[in-house]
Amino acid sequence: MRIELARFHLALRTTLFLFVAVFCGFTTKSLAHSYNFVQTVEQVSSSVVAIGLYSPLKQSGSQMRGTGFVIDDGRWVVTNHHVVDELLDPTVVEHYVVLHGQGKSVKTLKATIEAIDPQHDLALLRIQEPLPSANLAQRDLLPAGTEIALTGYPLGAVLGLYASTHRGYIASVSPDAIPTTQTQRLTADMLSRLENPDLIYQLDATAYPGNSGSPIYRPETGEIVGVINKVFVVAGKESAISTPTGISYAIPVVHVHKLLERVKAPPH
Repeated sequence: MRIELARFHLALRTTLFLFVAVFCGFTTKSLAHSYNFVQTVEQVSSSVVAIGLYSPLKQSGSQMRGTGFVIDDGRWVVTNHHVVDELLDPTVVEHYVVLHGQGKSVKTLKATIEAIDPQHDLALLRIQEPLPSANLAQRDLLPAGTEIALTGYPLGAVLGLYASTHRGYIASVSPDAIPTTQTQRLTADMLSRLENPDLIYQLDATAYPGNSGSPIYRPETGEIVGVINKVFVVAGKESAISTPTGISYAIPVVHVHKLLERVKAPPH
């Protein structure tokens, strides 16, 4: 009886030891995963900038327009075309600026628009002083279910220059055309997109006004895989803040590669 009891205690201690070892292993892996993501967010955030419009005769400071991110040699900035599509007034001092930093410690750099791609809602800006740059992923489309993160300045004009990060995943790879049940609302641009649709990412991730131009990236590597360009709303622009749908869209990085190659191509 004593021998059986001793064997039982030995088996119990062995089982508890294995359980603790496995639990500690999972805990260590979980902490390592979280720590790596913290590093990734810090790395990507250093290349994320706010895009503003500087017009001192109209208002003090810079008007926040959206988000962008730095690539290549540190002097190229990617954002959405609709973020910088306002025509500048040549009769007054007015230009686009890139804001880099956090809170009150912000560096303001003048930016020139070097190339646009209205079809894919992209613009490429140039700054004279280099900033930390992000790495672009390969051109391949990622499948649905791929985990992503996005970092940008949601409601930057209200919340200030404090970059926010959200996580989600690619919900689907779908045509760049949001259907409408009312044919009278179809514009020529929408008809063109329906006839020759480009594929974009539909995301299960919440983005807000100000996130336009934000990079989406792989949480494990920080490689940029796309650019946030629109949010699906059901009841007007205000609902994007009060009752967000959680459905956002992003332009695949292949179009960023093409735009950068276009501006860097040698003249004929």
